[in-house]
Amino acid sequence: MFELSEEHRMLQDLVAKFIDRDVMPLEKAVLAREMSGQKSALSAEEEEVLLGKCRELGLWGLDVPEEFGGANLPTVALIGVYEEQARTCVPFTFPPDSPNLHMLMAVCNPEQRKKYLEPYARGEAQSAIAISEPGAGGDPAGMITRAVKNGDDWVINGRKIWVSRVPQADFVIVMARTGEGKRHEGVTAFIVERGTKGFNIEREIPMLGGQRTYELTFDDCRIPGSQLLGQEGRGFAPMQLRLTVRRLQIGAWCIGMTRRALDMMIEHAKQRVTFGQRLADRQAIQWWIAEAAMKIHACRLMVYDAAAKSDAGKDVRTEASMVKLYGTEMATETIDHAMQTFGAMGVAKELPLQLMAQKVRTMRVYEGPSEVHRMVIARRLLQDRR
Repeated sequence: MFELSEEHRMLQDLVAKFIDRDVMPLEKAVLAREMSGQKSALSAEEEEVLLGKCRELGLWGLDVPEEFGGANLPTVALIGVYEEQARTCVPFTFPPDSPNLHMLMAVCNPEQRKKYLEPYARGEAQSAIAISEPGAGGDPAGMITRAVKNGDDWVINGRKIWVSRVPQADFVIVMARTGEGKRHEGVTAFIVERGTKGFNIEREIPMLGGQRTYELTFDDCRIPGSQLLGQEGRGFAPMQLRLTVRRLQIGAWCIGMTRRALDMMIEHAKQRVTFGQRLADRQAIQWWIAEAAMKIHACRLMVYDAAAKSDAGKDVRTEASMVKLYGTEMATETIDHAMQTFGAMGVAKELPLQLMAQKVRTMRVYEGPSEVHRMVIARRLLQDRR
């Protein structure tokens, strides 16, 4: 039976207090921006204050190696951090964003380590990753963006879409095809710096929940050979590592969101009276509450099991797919039940529920849509049985 250590429980408690005291009060401003059609984001001043608090509390570089000034915490410790973080609709992430960090740590060479990884690990640089393409969203192996060797340089041509955090990114990890192999073979990772000639932000795409993604084009984008990340033609596995880290993170986020929705549903059901009876005394509401509590418990066990296996060096791609699939569908259902419990107020822009519902709806698509994860889980199980 998995049990979190006292040290890691104390970390989760610290993060919970930080979220309640410093982040939750900013929800009203974030919701107001989303209501007016702006990004559901923090202002630069608000974010700077929170980052300062993180430094004071030691909530910085939690999974960054100690040699870069980080805490080098295992995945099991981070799950509780992500869970608490997701209880609020305020979009704040403890720097640096973990998935790209782990991909860089896995494959960067000494020069890239100094130029990109170390500043990123210290929170002094930001990054994005460009995987999806207009004709190959849920199937990254179907990408056609191509990088061709030209002397000592690489020249990239193609188009990427649904890329997050592009405007503030100092560099983008770009996945492109370099070989003639089909599917996974021949996919290579490159680092493209902001401002590189031929690298263009084609358009901003407004998404649900006030979020934004971007479409990028690469028009004879020439980069030095030193910008190749990892080995030529072997970029798919490091990309999968990065996706696995994010999928476990999503599972923890879904637990946090579901907890918040359940807490709001319980509080409202105990107070709201309709037709002479409290909502809390109605069987339909009681069953929603019981279902949510059971699923949170099940999902948390799934996430910690996958995290512990990952820390032990095991391949958890299947578990990560299960976590991502189960967590997003759990959160979707519980948030919807919470909105229904609140009635008209549940679908009002004033409450965080509607923003949480929109965010989890996008989660069912990005980092692999639910249908693809079902297919992958089944395919791996069928292969194992052979």
